Amino acid sequence: MFLRKPNTGIPARVGVASLAAALVFLAGNASSGEASLSSLNVKMTSAALQQSPALAADAPTEYVVQDGDTLWDIAGTFLRDPWFWPEIWYVNPEIVNPHLIYPGDVLALVYIDGQPRVTTARGSSLRLSPQARVTPLTDAVTSIPFEAISAFLSQGTVLEKGEAENLPYLMEVRGDHMIAAAGNEVYVRGVGSANVGTRYSVVHVGDPLVDPDNDRVMGFHGLWVGEGTMRRGGDPATVELTASAQEATRGDRLIPATVDVPLNFFPKAPSASIDGRIMAVIGGVSQIGQYQVVVMNRGSSDGLAQGDVLTVFQAGEVVRDRIGGGKVKLPDEPAGTVMVFKTYDEIAYGLVMEATQALHVRDAVRNPI
Repeated sequence: MFLRKPNTGIPARVGVASLAAALVFLAGNASSGEASLSSLNVKMTSAALQQSPALAADAPTEYVVQDGDTLWDIAGTFLRDPWFWPEIWYVNPEIVNPHLIYPGDVLALVYIDGQPRVTTARGSSLRLSPQARVTPLTDAVTSIPFEAISAFLSQGTVLEKGEAENLPYLMEVRGDHMIAAAGNEVYVRGVGSANVGTRYSVVHVGDPLVDPDNDRVMGFHGLWVGEGTMRRGGDPATVELTASAQEATRGDRLIPATVDVPLNFFPKAPSASIDGRIMAVIGGVSQIGQYQVVVMNRGSSDGLAQGDVLTVFQAGEVVRDRIGGGKVKLPDEPAGTVMVFKTYDEIAYGLVMEATQALHVRDAVRNPI
């Protein structure tokens, strides 16, 4: 899990999620150096990716990357379907960090062996030359908007059923208190051999999350209560609450606050056939829009992985045929696009990238069309 307070060290202008293979080497591995697209050897076996990527009707021959641009928008500038971006990105070996796109770069649409490709052209601030300037990696356009993810982190998340049962829990509040807030100490069981100084997010376990396909409890809604630091180990251990959004009470669960959210993925259509549903939206709203986080009833055991792109379908209504008689179910209609950013065995988190209509809990999610 990754329930933590937003990291203010990440620039506020981090771009919106995209489908750019140019950034794959940053996917939780920024310190490992540059990666080669060819080394990924990703096989896009989905039927959707066996087609040739179609250019947008008004695709430009050149585009200058601006401050605040998002890679999703950049991909959509050149392509009808942005998730085909990895298939047309062409690595320019003359550019430092060729898998990154920065404000000021000039992207050119060219044809290589008759196929459309987009590459970094003249004007790049990173072209090798005596005047080349050094640009921090954090200035590159990224795949996941930190603003959207930080909202997700502060509003709550979902705990898998087995995970919720095995997490450390708040047993008692130190002193004459029934509830605890920032500045209070609490006694916690189940931390095992965790070291003093370990940081935790405190989560209140809420309503069960039910699979709409079979009414099976998949997990529980979780609400971020606060965070704390372990001051003394043992069983029970002592944790001091350092921040709180609401009161912590007995039974609240603790999650190590050390797992970061990777901001970049290698986007693609799923390698398996996916037919699932949206189970919940983080924040509890009834209608789901762009950049909101949804929970789906399919996970890694179904073939989903980080970066997978899914189309959301609104269920067709059942209407009465006033001419031929009887009732007819209208076709499901595409209504948006979701990109998976975290998977568990049976569930996955996705960020809504596009919403042409209001999306709802129980809408279907399937391979992109």
